[in-house]
Amino acid sequence: MDFRNCLRASAFGALLTLLAVTPVAAQPFASEGTYEIPAGAGFNKEKLTRIADFFRNEVETGKISGANVLIRQQGKTIFHQTFGVQDVASKAPITDKTIFRLSSLTKAITSFVAMQLIQDGKMKLEDPVAKYIPSFAKVKVGVEKKAADGSKTLELVDPVRPITILDLLRHTSGITYGFYGESLVRKAYKDANIYAGEFDLAEFAERIAKLPLHNQPGALWQYGHSTDILGRIMEIVSGKSLYEIEKEKLLDPMGMVDTNFFVTEPERQKRLAQPVPNDSNFRVGREYRTEVRQKWESASGGMVTTMDDFSKFAQMLLNGGTLDGKTYLTPETFKTMATDYAGPGSGVDRDYFYFPGDGFGMGLGLAVRTDPGNAKPPPPGSLGELKWDGATGCYMVIDRKQDMMFVLLEQTPSERQRIQRTLKLLVYEALKS
Repeated sequence: MDFRNCLRASAFGALLTLLAVTPVAAQPFASEGTYEIPAGAGFNKEKLTRIADFFRNEVETGKISGANVLIRQQGKTIFHQTFGVQDVASKAPITDKTIFRLSSLTKAITSFVAMQLIQDGKMKLEDPVAKYIPSFAKVKVGVEKKAADGSKTLELVDPVRPITILDLLRHTSGITYGFYGESLVRKAYKDANIYAGEFDLAEFAERIAKLPLHNQPGALWQYGHSTDILGRIMEIVSGKSLYEIEKEKLLDPMGMVDTNFFVTEPERQKRLAQPVPNDSNFRVGREYRTEVRQKWESASGGMVTTMDDFSKFAQMLLNGGTLDGKTYLTPETFKTMATDYAGPGSGVDRDYFYFPGDGFGMGLGLAVRTDPGNAKPPPPGSLGELKWDGATGCYMVIDRKQDMMFVLLEQTPSERQRIQRTLKLLVYEALKS
C-alpha cells in the first residue's frame, strides 16, 4: 500500500526545543563544521573523551545522579560509558540493566507499533478517530474571543474536518496538555482534572473527548495526549491492552525484557534510576508513578526501559525497521514513518511550542531533520536525522546518513535540555570526514 499517495488523494493533504546551552566547565563547544558532515565520517577517539569529561563533571558537581551514554556506528560500539549512580541514596552504580523512565520517548515506541498495525491493515492513516471512538464525532474546537475590556472567552465551533490517525501520529489533532502555555483550552484541560482517580485508556479517551480542541485538526503542531488516544485505538483494533500488543509486536521479538509501564517487582525496583533529590519533580502536570501498578498505561509517557533494551530499538530504527534478520517495518512503511508531514504545503503551522525544534519537521512519531534551521551556525546533525526525547532527559538520535545512532539515558527534568544539546555537539564535534 502506498501510504503517501493515499494521503495525497485524501481531502486534507499530505519538550525539546533546541535551546542555548551552558558549556561544560569553561570549554567552548562550537558547532561550526558539524552540520551535514560528508557520509562515511569516522570518530576521533581523543575528542570522544570530552563526552566522558562532560558527564563526569555533571555527576561530580551534583547536577545529575548518573547517566548511560551509547554511540554506535556501522553496527559497532564507538562509545559506551556509564557515569554516577542509579540513586544517590543507594549509591548503586549505573549499569545497562538500570531502569529509566522514558517519559515522552514512550511516544516513539507507541508510534512504531501503531505503524506496524497500519502495515498489517488494522487501521489507516486517513481513518477518522471517531471511527474507533465515537465520542470524538462530537468534539468541538475552542476559539478565543477577546472583548473590548481585554477579557477573553472561549467560543466552541465545529471542526472543519475530523481528527485522523495521521493527526494523532504527527501531533496535529488539536489535543493538547494542560501543564504548559496560557491558552483557555489548556486552562480547560487543567481545570478538568483529567488525571483524577483510577482510569484506563478507554476512560481517558472519553475524558479527552469531552474537552475542546486547541485548534482545528491539521492546523497546528500541538504537543499533548494525541499518542494516548492513538494507544486506545491500538487497543480497539487489536483486541488487546496496549502493553499486550506492544509486547507481541515489538518487545518480545526484540528481547526488550525490561521495557514496560510499571516497575512493581522488588528486584526491578532496586534497578530504578532516580534523579538527584532536588530534581525529583518531573514537571509534566501529573505524577505517573511507575512503581505502583494502575489501569492507565500511558501511551504518551509511561514506559520504562534499560540501555540493554532501548539500544536494540534504536539500532532497529537505524537499520530502517530491521534487526537480527527480523523485519518489523517494511522499507516502504519505514519511509512513511520517517517522512516529514508538517513541512511546507502540509498546512501545519508552528508556534513557540514547536518542540521538534530548529531545522526539524515531523514524521509519524519522530522528528525528522529537513533543513539547516535558522540558527547561525546551524545545529549539528544530518538531513534525514530522526530524534525524540522525554521530560526525564532520555534522548535518542538516529543519523542514517552516517549509519550512526546515540542514546542517552538519565533522569534529570531540570538539566535535560542543556545536557542533550551539549551531548549532541560533542558527538558531532568528534566526527571526522
